[in-house]
Amino acid sequence: MLTYNEYLSRVNDALARVEYPAEPRRLYEPIEYTIGLGGKRLRPVLAMMACHALGGNPDDVINVAVGIELFHNFTLIHDDVMDKADVRRGKPTVFRKWGATAAILSGDAAIGMAMRYVSRVDDAHLRKVLELINDTALGVYDGQQYDIDFEDRNDVTVDEYIHMIMLKTSVLLGCATKAGAIVADADEDVAQAMWRVGVNLGLAFQLQDDLLDVWGDEATFGKEIGGDIMNNKKTYLLINALNLAQGDLAAELNRWLNNDNAPRGEKVAAVTRIYEQLGLKQQSEQEIARYSALAKEALVDAGLNPVARAEFEQLIDRLTSRQY
Repeated sequence: MLTYNEYLSRVNDALARVEYPAEPRRLYEPIEYTIGLGGKRLRPVLAMMACHALGGNPDDVINVAVGIELFHNFTLIHDDVMDKADVRRGKPTVFRKWGATAAILSGDAAIGMAMRYVSRVDDAHLRKVLELINDTALGVYDGQQYDIDFEDRNDVTVDEYIHMIMLKTSVLLGCATKAGAIVADADEDVAQAMWRVGVNLGLAFQLQDDLLDVWGDEATFGKEIGGDIMNNKKTYLLINALNLAQGDLAAELNRWLNNDNAPRGEKVAAVTRIYEQLGLKQQSEQEIARYSALAKEALVDAGLNPVARAEFEQLIDRLTSRQY
């Protein structure tokens, strides 16, 4: 096994070699811009780590890894349009910089580029990998639609929310770990175990993201704190607050949710105080720990050797205690 940074270096080198068509410039420049913003490159690194951990050559999955990262960045471009987000990774979003129309078209083009790279995997694994990618893509779209549907509902359950983030976020991490297993010629049981590693890590990762959107440091988080609160997004925190708040606290929460003209600082501070009174930060941290443990259990099911398992466990711990 290599270190995370060594896998990351290989991924970044491969992304730096991506060729963007010169014309039409307004179509491809936003994709190049988004990739250039950086990030943890978690998904492509997971694909390489999984392949290597199961006895494969991590370079054999590099094109799939690049494709997965391009697909992930497509989802970010379109998410920012739907959320009307101004900042991504500390920089203006494609939506803010080029407008909604350009962002939609560039996101679509990023899917095509992603599939071009994924299809470069060797012929022996091509069908399985393409089926995995396509199934994952449909899951992501399902999850995004559920997320939009939830905006108009105040009866969303925690189970519904977990299902939504599993589709919208987690399945792409599961796709990465399973793709690595497929390219390493792992049997189906092992590949499915690696899929569970990625999915449970993804659930913990998204719950941590929800938590950081409220209690994170804007300078390190890379986007404005309180965006979910301002948009009344049905996160794990808000759903639990709606279920748990009673009396005056419930009335106060609903006043803020129904106030479309509330000053940002006041609304974020007030809703955050309600979350704290309900003990939701601690409850969220417990759920993050639970899904992290499930990811680690799946590593055992996959039969990884102790060195590989330790590398994955360290990564899980680092990602689920991050402040960015």
